[in-house]
Amino acid sequence: MLLNVQGHEAYCYTGGKVFNPEQPTVVFIHGAQNDHSVWILQTRYFTHHGFNVLAVDLPGHGRSKGEALGSVEQMSAWLLALLDAAGVQQASLIGHSMGSLVALETCGAAKERILKLAMVGTAYPMKVSDTLLNAARDEEQTAIDMVNIWSHTSIAHKPSAPGPGFYVMGGSRRLMQRISAINPAKVFYTDFSACNAYANGEQAAQTVSCPVLFLLGKKDMMTPPKATATLTKAMPHATVSLVENCGHSLMAEQPDAVLAALYSFMRA
Repeated sequence: MLLNVQGHEAYCYTGGKVFNPEQPTVVFIHGAQNDHSVWILQTRYFTHHGFNVLAVDLPGHGRSKGEALGSVEQMSAWLLALLDAAGVQQASLIGHSMGSLVALETCGAAKERILKLAMVGTAYPMKVSDTLLNAARDEEQTAIDMVNIWSHTSIAHKPSAPGPGFYVMGGSRRLMQRISAINPAKVFYTDFSACNAYANGEQAAQTVSCPVLFLLGKKDMMTPPKATATLTKAMPHATVSLVENCGHSLMAEQPDAVLAALYSFMRA
């Protein structure tokens, strides 16, 4: 589905079905240097089991036009404008990594519009090392390689991969390379800088009263589970769920477990 948001064309994947405003809506928000496709399994299931799905491409990513936004707050304002454009008054949010910060900020800024919040592979503060920031700015392919090595528990996923011959790390690398190819404006550096600078997470979390799920990879080296302590303390009503044998790329490494946890949370 294409919408006009803040003067630019914005793309949302709807899971292969026509958007139905009469059904509850779940918004999926991707992480740095990614697009909506990281949620394909989860979104297709949701849309065929009672939910509207809006899996967004953030500006400058995937099929959405415009420049990549430089702060989490700007991405949150864009997301609220997208909900307005889609005619959605209330929705539940699911965000991965950078997307989880966008979801949190949005929930804090417009809590009356957010029914449930799921933060996947999250941390706060989400600091990015100078080495990785510099690589994203000066040697993007090096940054892509670094992130993919750190985001997966193994370089050899068969037979645990969801399909025969499916190369989890290679697929993630190719997606990031595609984002670079369609938008040469150093999207990775912009995304990482936004994560690194975001400072409103604790304040936003303290205002959240809706149900919250933290879905975390037990072996995540990018955003280790202990890095959620500030947020879980600010949201004591939240549920924390650890996914076994999983790093930061939860949706690729353990897609069925992620789907089961998210769908159960949204149906409760």
